[in-house]
Amino acid sequence: MCVGRVGLAAVVLVQLSSCGRSPRAPGVATARVEEGGSESGREGRPVSVASPSPEPTEEGRRFAVPPPDRHPAEPVSAEADKGLRWLLAHQLPSGGWGQGDEAQGMGGGQALRDTANVADSSMALLAFVRAGSTPASGPHAGVVLRGVEYVVGQIEASDQASLFVSDVRGTRVQAKIGQYVDTFSALMLLNELRGTMPDEAANRRLHNARAKILAKMERNQQADGTWSSGGWAPALSEAMAARGLNRAAQAGDDVDRETIRRAERRAQTQFDAPSGGFRGDGSAGVGLYGGATSFSGMSEAAATRDARRPELERQAAAAPTPEGRQAARRELDEHREAQATLQSANQAIVERLADPQFVQGFGNNGGEEFLSYLLVSEALRAGSSEQWTTWNTRVTRLLAGVQNEDGSWTGHHCITGRTFCTATALLVLMAERAPLAATTRLRGA
Repeated sequence: MCVGRVGLAAVVLVQLSSCGRSPRAPGVATARVEEGGSESGREGRPVSVASPSPEPTEEGRRFAVPPPDRHPAEPVSAEADKGLRWLLAHQLPSGGWGQGDEAQGMGGGQALRDTANVADSSMALLAFVRAGSTPASGPHAGVVLRGVEYVVGQIEASDQASLFVSDVRGTRVQAKIGQYVDTFSALMLLNELRGTMPDEAANRRLHNARAKILAKMERNQQADGTWSSGGWAPALSEAMAARGLNRAAQAGDDVDRETIRRAERRAQTQFDAPSGGFRGDGSAGVGLYGGATSFSGMSEAAATRDARRPELERQAAAAPTPEGRQAARRELDEHREAQATLQSANQAIVERLADPQFVQGFGNNGGEEFLSYLLVSEALRAGSSEQWTTWNTRVTRLLAGVQNEDGSWTGHHCITGRTFCTATALLVLMAERAPLAATTRLRGA
């Protein structure tokens, strides 16, 4: 049985070596969709959704969580709009996305080009969500609804014990950053969709799918904070896992506190504060990957810690027993130490980002680079506005310069599939629309 669980119900999301070589799920909500666009992927424009639900029961109201504040009213950039149009044209009839065309010379990937998988689909859907659409509203509501139907259906069909959420195996993303990347990317998506489904029943299904993933992650985490997922650079998917766990806890999900602590300790051990260097275990010897994953993991954990601080301060002063007051003070000491380590890591990553060779990662663009840029962008945005602005200006210029004429982005090593590369590049370009954790109080405070 898990003990010490984190429940932060009142947190509101307001929005960073060598390279080696299913059937459609049941719908999440009833909807009639007008189809249009390309043969391989059609934009779904919702004409009508299921009839309004009856007045929710008391039990049902907890699944109608108010959605995160949406995004700035300003339109996305021309580059982002072009990339979204490319994703729109490549949604599959199942509602998901395959990995898409790969760079010449990779070999073997074309067989899965048009086979939907959860990781590519989740990242593509996140791009549409950040651009302002949900399953029930926005210019691409139908696209998002159909995609969520696919992702949630895959999760529901998966077993209870393993960490897999799909039976699709052998994708390029799995081979490069870990076989459980589908699980972690799905959690990132579902965290941002809470309360946005067309009705109470659909929100309940979304909640249950998210709870199933959290239970799988708690059950399968290793003692060192990893999930033993294999791959060329599995640290990158572990950073996605840490982000998903912390965002779920920040939003009120019942997450095992020790699971989060192990993930945070893993991120901390990858940074050496005295030298300002990053160890990079599981990062294929690429400094960018190791720095991005460690910095991101510590940043996400810090937001979760911040949410606990008011309650811990209350317990430290007024817990009914000396043991309770002492335990709260110890945790507050841990918080201060963790914050100091994060500040050192922040300074170190900013210094490294000034080195073009560090920013190049493996040496040329791949999905790993784009994902690293995303982890760095979102972590910097949670801290110094000046550091964030400087980096965002630079990385935006970099990505705009390598966008394909058709609006997509292509990797040139390892993760080369256009879907993952395009989706992650778009998320970097729209990083200012990512949720930030704005904490208020703990559940029960």
